[in-house]
Amino acid sequence: MNDEEVMLEALKVLKEGGVILYPTDTVWGIGCDATNEKAVAKVYEIKRRCEAKAMVLLAENLDMVARYVREIPSIAIDLVEVNDAPMTIIYPEAQGLAPNVVAEDGTVGIRIPDQAFCQALMHKLRRPLVSTSANISGEPTPKEFKDISPEIKEAVDFVVPPRFSKDSTGRPSQILKIGLRGEVEIIRK
Repeated sequence: MNDEEVMLEALKVLKEGGVILYPTDTVWGIGCDATNEKAVAKVYEIKRRCEAKAMVLLAENLDMVARYVREIPSIAIDLVEVNDAPMTIIYPEAQGLAPNVVAEDGTVGIRIPDQAFCQALMHKLRRPLVSTSANISGEPTPKEFKDISPEIKEAVDFVVPPRFSKDSTGRPSQILKIGLRGEVEIIRK
Protein backbone atom coordinates (compact mmCIF):
# COMPACT_ATOMS: atom_id res chain seq x y z
CA MET A 1 0.00 0.00 0.00
CA ASN A 2 1.24 3.48 -0.75
CA ASP A 3 0.97 6.24 1.87
CA GLU A 4 -2.38 7.56 0.62
CA GLU A 5 -3.90 4.07 0.58
CA VAL A 6 -2.72 3.46 4.15
CA MET A 7 -4.34 6.73 5.28
CA LEU A 8 -7.61 5.93 3.49
CA GLU A 9 -7.77 2.41 4.95
CA ALA A 10 -7.03 3.62 8.50
CA LEU A 11 -9.71 6.30 8.12
CA LYS A 12 -12.24 3.80 6.77
CA VAL A 13 -11.62 1.40 9.67
CA LEU A 14 -12.00 4.21 12.23
CA LYS A 15 -15.22 5.53 10.67
CA GLU A 16 -16.67 2.00 10.70
CA GLY A 17 -15.98 1.62 14.44
CA GLY A 18 -12.83 -0.42 14.04
CA VAL A 19 -9.55 -0.44 15.93
CA ILE A 20 -6.13 0.35 14.49
CA LEU A 21 -2.54 -0.20 15.58
CA TYR A 22 -0.62 2.97 14.76
CA PRO A 23 2.49 5.00 15.58
CA THR A 24 2.19 8.13 17.70
CA ASP A 25 4.70 10.76 18.77
CA THR A 26 5.60 8.53 21.73
CA VAL A 27 4.95 4.78 21.46
CA TRP A 28 2.80 2.59 19.21
CA GLY A 29 -0.86 2.87 20.11
CA ILE A 30 -4.05 0.90 19.89
CA GLY A 31 -6.66 3.40 18.81
CA CYS A 32 -10.15 4.16 17.66
CA ASP A 33 -12.58 7.05 17.29
CA ALA A 34 -12.80 8.46 20.83
CA THR A 35 -16.49 9.31 20.33
CA ASN A 36 -17.51 5.71 19.50
CA GLU A 37 -18.39 3.80 22.67
CA LYS A 38 -18.40 0.35 21.01
CA ALA A 39 -15.01 0.94 19.41
CA VAL A 40 -13.59 2.08 22.77
CA ALA A 41 -14.98 -1.10 24.38
CA LYS A 42 -13.06 -3.13 21.74
CA VAL A 43 -9.83 -1.38 22.73
CA TYR A 44 -10.40 -2.25 26.40
CA GLU A 45 -11.09 -5.85 25.38
CA ILE A 46 -7.91 -6.10 23.26
CA LYS A 47 -5.81 -4.71 26.12
CA ARG A 48 -7.67 -6.77 28.75
CA ARG A 49 -7.92 -3.56 30.72
CA CYS A 50 -10.49 -2.58 33.32
CA GLU A 51 -12.80 0.15 31.99
CA ALA A 52 -12.31 2.06 35.24
CA LYS A 53 -8.80 2.96 33.99
CA ALA A 54 -9.22 5.86 31.56
CA MET A 55 -7.24 6.02 28.32
CA VAL A 56 -5.32 8.90 26.75
CA LEU A 57 -6.72 10.62 23.66
CA LEU A 58 -4.93 12.41 20.86
CA ALA A 59 -6.28 15.65 19.40
CA GLU A 60 -5.11 17.51 16.32
CA ASN A 61 -4.86 20.90 18.06
CA LEU A 62 -6.28 23.03 20.88
CA ASP A 63 -9.37 23.81 18.79
CA MET A 64 -10.19 20.09 18.75
CA VAL A 65 -9.47 19.83 22.49
CA ALA A 66 -11.89 22.72 23.10
CA ARG A 67 -14.74 20.77 21.51
CA TYR A 68 -14.34 17.93 24.04
CA VAL A 69 -13.81 19.72 27.37
CA ARG A 70 -16.01 22.37 28.97
CA GLU A 71 -13.13 24.80 29.35
CA ILE A 72 -9.41 24.82 28.66
CA PRO A 73 -7.62 26.40 31.64
CA SER A 74 -5.32 29.21 30.47
CA ILE A 75 -2.26 27.52 31.99
CA ALA A 76 -2.93 24.50 29.74
CA ILE A 77 -2.80 26.76 26.67
CA ASP A 78 0.53 28.18 27.86
CA LEU A 79 1.94 24.70 28.50
CA VAL A 80 0.91 23.40 25.08
CA GLU A 81 2.45 26.43 23.36
CA VAL A 82 5.85 26.26 25.11
CA ASN A 83 6.32 22.54 25.65
CA ASP A 84 8.73 20.77 23.30
CA ALA A 85 8.27 17.21 24.56
CA PRO A 86 5.24 14.91 24.35
CA MET A 87 2.83 16.04 27.08
CA THR A 88 -0.58 14.68 28.03
CA ILE A 89 -2.83 17.06 29.93
CA ILE A 90 -5.70 15.77 32.02
CA TYR A 91 -8.53 18.27 31.59
CA PRO A 92 -11.58 18.62 33.84
CA GLU A 93 -15.16 18.22 32.61
CA ALA A 94 -14.94 16.17 29.43
CA GLN A 95 -17.86 16.35 27.01
CA GLY A 96 -18.97 14.85 23.71
CA LEU A 97 -16.79 11.74 24.06
CA ALA A 98 -17.63 8.08 24.45
CA PRO A 99 -18.47 7.70 28.16
CA ASN A 100 -15.97 4.85 28.52
CA VAL A 101 -12.98 7.14 27.75
CA VAL A 102 -13.92 9.63 30.47
CA ALA A 103 -12.53 8.99 33.97
CA GLU A 104 -14.93 8.55 36.89
CA ASP A 105 -14.18 12.12 38.03
CA GLY A 106 -15.18 13.51 34.61
CA THR A 107 -11.63 14.21 33.45
CA VAL A 108 -9.95 13.19 30.20
CA GLY A 109 -6.26 13.01 29.25
CA ILE A 110 -5.48 14.54 25.87
CA ARG A 111 -2.20 15.01 24.00
CA ILE A 112 -1.55 16.97 20.82
CA PRO A 113 1.03 14.82 19.01
CA ASP A 114 3.85 16.24 16.95
CA GLN A 115 3.74 13.36 14.50
CA ALA A 116 2.79 13.66 10.84
CA PHE A 117 0.69 10.50 10.47
CA CYS A 118 -1.40 11.15 13.60
CA GLN A 119 -1.95 14.77 12.64
CA ALA A 120 -3.11 13.88 9.14
CA LEU A 121 -5.36 11.09 10.39
CA MET A 122 -7.09 13.27 12.99
CA HIS A 123 -7.45 16.10 10.49
CA LYS A 124 -9.29 13.78 8.11
CA LEU A 125 -11.32 12.02 10.84
CA ARG A 126 -12.18 15.35 12.51
CA ARG A 127 -12.38 13.63 15.90
CA PRO A 128 -9.87 12.66 18.60
CA LEU A 129 -8.31 9.21 18.69
CA VAL A 130 -7.91 6.84 21.60
CA SER A 131 -4.20 6.23 22.10
CA THR A 132 -3.31 3.52 24.57
CA SER A 133 -0.01 1.66 24.46
CA ALA A 134 0.07 -1.41 22.22
CA ASN A 135 0.34 -4.05 24.93
CA ILE A 136 -1.80 -6.26 27.13
CA SER A 137 -2.51 -4.39 30.37
CA GLY A 138 0.28 -4.99 32.88
CA GLU A 139 2.86 -6.05 30.30
CA PRO A 140 5.81 -3.79 29.33
CA THR A 141 5.10 -1.00 26.86
CA PRO A 142 6.66 -1.87 23.49
CA LYS A 143 9.20 0.74 22.41
CA GLU A 144 9.17 -0.26 18.72
CA PHE A 145 6.87 -2.07 16.31
CA LYS A 146 8.96 -5.25 16.51
CA ASP A 147 8.26 -5.39 20.27
CA ILE A 148 4.46 -5.53 19.85
CA SER A 149 3.03 -9.00 20.53
CA PRO A 150 1.45 -10.95 17.67
CA GLU A 151 -1.71 -11.17 19.80
CA ILE A 152 -2.14 -7.38 19.65
CA LYS A 153 -1.35 -7.22 15.91
CA GLU A 154 -3.94 -9.91 15.17
CA ALA A 155 -6.65 -8.39 17.40
CA VAL A 156 -6.86 -5.01 15.66
CA ASP A 157 -8.71 -4.33 12.40
CA PHE A 158 -5.81 -2.54 10.66
CA VAL A 159 -2.07 -2.23 11.27
CA VAL A 160 -0.37 0.91 10.01
CA PRO A 161 2.97 -0.05 8.42
CA PRO A 162 6.06 0.53 10.61
CA ARG A 163 7.51 3.02 8.11
CA PHE A 164 5.12 5.65 9.53
CA SER A 165 6.81 5.57 12.97
CA LYS A 166 9.86 7.68 12.11
CA ASP A 167 8.67 10.59 14.32
CA SER A 168 8.07 8.43 17.43
CA THR A 169 10.22 8.82 20.56
CA GLY A 170 9.62 5.30 21.93
CA ARG A 171 8.96 6.81 25.39
CA PRO A 172 5.64 7.59 27.10
CA SER A 173 4.61 11.23 27.47
CA GLN A 174 4.72 13.25 30.63
CA ILE A 175 1.27 13.64 32.22
CA LEU A 176 -0.03 16.75 33.97
CA LYS A 177 -3.43 17.21 35.58
CA ILE A 178 -4.81 20.75 35.28
CA GLY A 179 -7.68 22.20 37.29
CA LEU A 180 -10.07 24.92 36.16
CA ARG A 181 -8.44 27.37 38.58
CA GLY A 182 -4.94 26.64 37.22
CA GLU A 183 -3.90 23.93 39.69
CA VAL A 184 -1.19 21.68 38.24
CA GLU A 185 -0.39 18.18 39.44
CA ILE A 186 2.46 16.16 37.89
CA ILE A 187 1.25 12.59 37.33
CA ARG A 188 4.24 11.32 35.32
CA LYS A 189 7.48 13.16 34.49
